[in-house]
Amino acid sequence: MKSRIKSRIKSSVENHTRVLNDSNLQINIERIVTNSIKAFKNDKKMLFCGNGGSASDAQHIASELSGRFYKDRPPLYAEALHVNSSYMTAVANDYGYEETYARMVEASGRKGDILVGISTSGNSPNVVKAMLNAKEIGMLTVGFTGSKGGKMKEICDIMIQVPCDDTPRIQEAHILVGHIICQLIEEEIFPNE
Repeated sequence: MKSRIKSRIKSSVENHTRVLNDSNLQINIERIVTNSIKAFKNDKKMLFCGNGGSASDAQHIASELSGRFYKDRPPLYAEALHVNSSYMTAVANDYGYEETYARMVEASGRKGDILVGISTSGNSPNVVKAMLNAKEIGMLTVGFTGSKGGKMKEICDIMIQVPCDDTPRIQEAHILVGHIICQLIEEEIFPNE
């Protein structure tokens, strides 16, 4: 069993090394941070969506922005779209699961806001549909995916394509990137806190 544990750790380290060496990914992290700072300073918000583990990641990143990361500072308007279970189950039942995030984007998204969709494949139908609605509204669309990017690659304004095809390793990198984004936003908006 110890060899299998070491193998999983090695796989994660190798994936993080690929992220470390991916200059395009790092440029896109910087673009997300710059656009997020601009949005927050203009009283805009960041919305997040994903399914399963990616929903957990969406909620995790949103909470780091709306709560705090390192600093005791004012909250930023960031929200994961799935946290209202009554809404999610009602819309899934009445309109179909594909509509769950799209309808919430339509209800709460405004021009200049940012939608971050997290899908390791880039093909989650409800996330893709939400991205399309966000683009119609005039929101900036950001995708977190694996190496292929899926359908989201064609729709998103900015992509974080983790150079990997293994779902757990992709998700680990998504949280790493999310934490970097949160920390840089916090440092830039609240330098003296």
